[in-house]
Amino acid sequence: MKAPLDLDQLQTFISIADTGSFTRAAEEVLRTQSAVSMQMRRLEERIGKPLFEKDGRTNRLTEEGDKLLSYARRLLYLNRETLAAFDDRRLEGTIRIGTPDDYADRFLPEIMARFTRSNPRVELTVICEPTPGLVEHIKRGNLDLALVTHNDTRGQSEVVRREPLLWVTSANHATHEQEVLPMAFGRPNCIWRRAAVDVLDRQNRDYRILFTSFSATVITAAVLSGLAISVLPECALRPGMRVLGEADGFGALPDCRIGIMRGQTSRPEIVDALARHISESLDNISVPLGEETGSFDFAALAFAKMKRSKPNQILPGW
Repeated sequence: MKAPLDLDQLQTFISIADTGSFTRAAEEVLRTQSAVSMQMRRLEERIGKPLFEKDGRTNRLTEEGDKLLSYARRLLYLNRETLAAFDDRRLEGTIRIGTPDDYADRFLPEIMARFTRSNPRVELTVICEPTPGLVEHIKRGNLDLALVTHNDTRGQSEVVRREPLLWVTSANHATHEQEVLPMAFGRPNCIWRRAAVDVLDRQNRDYRILFTSFSATVITAAVLSGLAISVLPECALRPGMRVLGEADGFGALPDCRIGIMRGQTSRPEIVDALARHISESLDNISVPLGEETGSFDFAALAFAKMKRSKPNQILPGW
């Protein structure tokens, strides 16, 4: 029977992957660079595959290294969760978290399950509002932490996930072929709306805004019913939607950056723990897309590495 993997080696491996440097990783794990190099040689021997390759002055993961990274993060998380389960000093208290409903639907089940298993004595109070409202709540001290759409002009957030922002229409209607495009957007201060309008204006496309709502459910309903086109991050795609691209006459949109904002709190240790759980959860959650054929199963996709959505890809209907 093979010996188990060394968690210290895996922690160092993750630090190298995150920093792209053996030197910076050595500083993070409080080891010498030679000790870090020795750890990685032993880990490669244990795995039996090369994990790194040089890319200029940085170290890039090989295909096998990228494969190991996902497992390494999950093993380190499970280790922390196991230790927390037997810690008599486990965190207690209440934490207030806010998120737009776009993200709540896709991300909260994983985040809440992970955090609650590790911290059963912490009560979560959750509100769902658009990012501008959450930013105000953070500033006024009404929230301890918020998962938001990052916007450089609204204040700093720690970006924990980046996804493409996509044009979407109904797979069962030709809404995108109308001469005047019917659009469904968030409120006027929504950065996705502004990005989409900028692209449409640059392309001299005729459009009219048919639906305005801060609710992702309303926007999704307008798209699936064939009444309007919209823009959504990859995580918000649903069965029955079709992704539009340049071949359909729709220009590229900027990426959607998802970030964490922290408020002033008397319990920073709880906020730090939840922020760490969010970052790890979003790193493990894959895009909710099925292949071009086959069923759409959220549970089966929980840790799967799915393909990025492509223009003209159609998600299977309900």
